[in-house]
Amino acid sequence: MYEQVSHSLLNRILDELKPEILERDLRHFYTRLGANFYAIHSLFHHLYGQRADFEKQMVRLVEVMASQYIRRADDLKQLDVQRELDHNWFLSQQWVGMALYTGGFGGDLRGVRARLGYLQELGVNMMHIMPILECPKGASDGGYAVSNFRNVDERVGQLADVAPLAREMHQRGMLLTLDVVVNHTSDEHAWAQAARAGEKKYQDYYYVFDNRDVPDMFESTMPEIFPESAPGNFTFDGTMKKWVMTVFHNYQWDLNYSNPAVFIEMLDIILFWANQGADIVRLDAVAFLWKKIGTTCQNEREAHLILQLMKDCSQVTAPGVLFIAEAIVAPVEIIKYFGEDAVIAKECEIAYNATYMALLWDAVATRNAKLLTQGIRSLPLKLERATWLNYVRCHDDIGLGFDDNDIIRAGYQPLAHRRFLIDYYTGRYAGSPARGLPFGQNDKTGDARISGTLASLVGLETALESKDEDAIALSIDTILLVHSLIMSFGGIPLLYYGDEIGTINDRTFFDDATKAYDNRWMHRPNIDWSKADLRHQKGTVEQRIFSGIQRMIAARSSAAAFADYNNRELVETGNPHLFAFMRDNPFQPGDAVLVVANFDAGPQSFSLREAAPRLLARHGQLQDLYSGAALDLHDGALTLPPRGFYWLRHRR
Repeated sequence: MYEQVSHSLLNRILDELKPEILERDLRHFYTRLGANFYAIHSLFHHLYGQRADFEKQMVRLVEVMASQYIRRADDLKQLDVQRELDHNWFLSQQWVGMALYTGGFGGDLRGVRARLGYLQELGVNMMHIMPILECPKGASDGGYAVSNFRNVDERVGQLADVAPLAREMHQRGMLLTLDVVVNHTSDEHAWAQAARAGEKKYQDYYYVFDNRDVPDMFESTMPEIFPESAPGNFTFDGTMKKWVMTVFHNYQWDLNYSNPAVFIEMLDIILFWANQGADIVRLDAVAFLWKKIGTTCQNEREAHLILQLMKDCSQVTAPGVLFIAEAIVAPVEIIKYFGEDAVIAKECEIAYNATYMALLWDAVATRNAKLLTQGIRSLPLKLERATWLNYVRCHDDIGLGFDDNDIIRAGYQPLAHRRFLIDYYTGRYAGSPARGLPFGQNDKTGDARISGTLASLVGLETALESKDEDAIALSIDTILLVHSLIMSFGGIPLLYYGDEIGTINDRTFFDDATKAYDNRWMHRPNIDWSKADLRHQKGTVEQRIFSGIQRMIAARSSAAAFADYNNRELVETGNPHLFAFMRDNPFQPGDAVLVVANFDAGPQSFSLREAAPRLLARHGQLQDLYSGAALDLHDGALTLPPRGFYWLRHRR
């Protein structure tokens, strides 16, 4: 958009750029900058226009974008152009991701690179490596307390290992996802150390106060994230003799985005990792980016403006790079991290579908889909050029962030129902086979979250110990069932390493003093590759799960109906144990897939004629895409096996 005030400023900025920038051929850069500058100027002015150094900060912002564009490798610039031409590339059903820890999966980055063939064997073509940036040896929060944003932690390798890994992944047709922690730094970061030494410039990078007056105003409305291990939101720093905001842990200092220098620094860091070859950058803790007295300091409008500004600036330098919003918040808030544009994702193209994840766990425990169906009905429609990351497990705990109104509509009492789920997954509920642990218990509210691997939470660990073959089979079927629903829902399915071979809880973390306080390490395993090798031995637990997911991924990739174009419609089966939805092929009308899942431990039936008459209206036999089997229907009735599912389409 052309607008005289902003473009007059742009002309002045271009005149002030450093000679080493002006003398370069930056035609693509200037084209994108001109197209995006009105939005960039408007957002930057809204956030920082009251400052006397506004124009100086704008010059610095453009210099950062231009400098990182100059450093961007030719092959990455070519990828940018390809993705601009095929701007919906990430909505395809071809993409399947896996999140993993470098140390637990491959030892170091070179070891991960050596295991790329394993991922491709499974069908995974997007790898999310959990945080690899330099962190303190002890207080690292699993990699989320960064002490150096521009270097790799020596425990996982070297910076020089990243670009070759990215290049090989691109040659294999794979995508690399890397984390940037945008909300906070470690207290050992150079900025924090300079602040401790009394440098006002760097104290302004954080929320630093001389006494408790302002912190107490914040605390009156701010919730506690880790009430057990890190109560409160401020920490007194004895060296600095000041209070600093520490929302997560006392060694993680929150960055102050009301300072434009912080925004520019973090944009430069995001573009730095884009230039190392990251196709997708996961922005951690985005809901917390703006702090305001009298609020919860989450999901503030300015946090969204910061993300919009990050996206607009990134599109100038590296338009082929996508953002993931790590915002584990209420459903009505999650959807906002795509942006508010009717079509284009103006903040992050991808967001975690935490609501769907939690609803799946509810359905497994209750053996019915009442809350799952109700919760999905209430989930707002996403933007057209945005997509979900659908997952069952991740490195984090399982939160029960359902909407209370949905719980009530499903026939439950919210507090009692959440307590049932916590008791069920921690094994306290009579008859539960789950082996989880409560995490983040809040004695004031009774709230808690759940830790544990997928296999242990669905009963596989218990079944293996008792050598109960029926229970083992049911647990495996449950693992495949929930994976079938993240594969078919609409979005990018994100597997979690170890789940593909049924990895159970790892309790050795109790022996490590730096981890023992945080039971989430129970589900952050070191892969036992001798067990992984059993995937080739017919009849083993590892083979049954691995081959099932492998077959599922192959079937998914063949069905264009699973591409994510808001082409999903819930189907009412009349049976509370069943969850069903229709996926329509956006490229071929009439080519639809009906997904049906049975959460009960016994067989369940429904009338296909009543639930999905248009699927029966066409002549021909129905086929299950997953198994390849043709289904014989009697009077339109269909029966699903215990914890079974179908992907039904007319046989071709």
